[in-house]
Amino acid sequence: MRKSVIAIIIIVLVVLYSSIFVVKEGERGITLQFSKVVRDEDNKPQVYEPGLHFKIPLIESVKTLDARIQTMDNQADRFVTKEKKDLIVDSYIKWRISDFSRYYLATGGGDISQAEVLLKRKFSDRLRSEIGRLDVKDIVTDSRGRLTSEVREALNSGSAGTEDEVETPAADDAIAKAAERVAAETNGKIPVVNPNSMAALGIEVVDVRIKQINLPTEVSEAIFSRMRAEREAVARRHRSQGQEEAEKLRAAADYEVTRTLAESERQALILRGEGDAEAAKLFADAFSQDPDFYAFIRSLRAYEGSFQSNQDVMVLSPDSDFFRFMKSPGNSTR
Repeated sequence: MRKSVIAIIIIVLVVLYSSIFVVKEGERGITLQFSKVVRDEDNKPQVYEPGLHFKIPLIESVKTLDARIQTMDNQADRFVTKEKKDLIVDSYIKWRISDFSRYYLATGGGDISQAEVLLKRKFSDRLRSEIGRLDVKDIVTDSRGRLTSEVREALNSGSAGTEDEVETPAADDAIAKAAERVAAETNGKIPVVNPNSMAALGIEVVDVRIKQINLPTEVSEAIFSRMRAEREAVARRHRSQGQEEAEKLRAAADYEVTRTLAESERQALILRGEGDAEAAKLFADAFSQDPDFYAFIRSLRAYEGSFQSNQDVMVLSPDSDFFRFMKSPGNSTR
């Protein structure tokens, strides 16, 4: 009896343990019954919020899915603008699961890599078509925000089938097949959504951002070479203008120096002439007062200039007037 009670308690504990499951914060859980998503009377899947929950053991299983916003970094790719110019665009996408049941069925059991592959193909096609409508100036200016918003709305809502709407067949076919698989597994008992939108995969695109836009290497090198040539031409022009200005300044300085020197020399000659004239006038005024004294002084200067040493010899007539002041007073004629 006691063993039976223990066995019953163990069985109850095992069943209780098997019927309890925990959904962590940031996750959501859906119940599967024989690999089929359990739905309520309104045909809505049972989605469990974070916390402690119960399920039917051995019959029901729980699949937890990440409910947080996911970030998908896209590899930089080449895009062609309206002007037929190539751009290298680096971007990323923020997305999350909006319909857990549809997401689980469309991605083959909630495989995030498969979801990102489909999302990346759709995003790449959509971004390529949107960039093809704009020129480079619109893309790198304020139109970039409008571009990403239009891409996000197009991913969430899908194409409307209008004539202006671009087609993305590569991604649309893959998403349409996933939508058909979901419809087949649910027997068409779920709301119909646009098969060209990410809603067909149970995904909502939260944000689309372009990190940077670059030109291809060959184009960048050509642009840089042209810019370098233009800058060198400007530098040569400025250099030649500088040399021309330098020559002008040098010529003006040389002219000013020559003119200043000539003017200074002219003023010096004028002053020297005026000084000589003033000196001659003073001498004339001074010597006119006593002509004999003036004659005597001039003779002394002549003697001083003639006899530089004791070896000097002069041959003159004895009655020469040159030595008249060297004669004795008695022999002087005056």
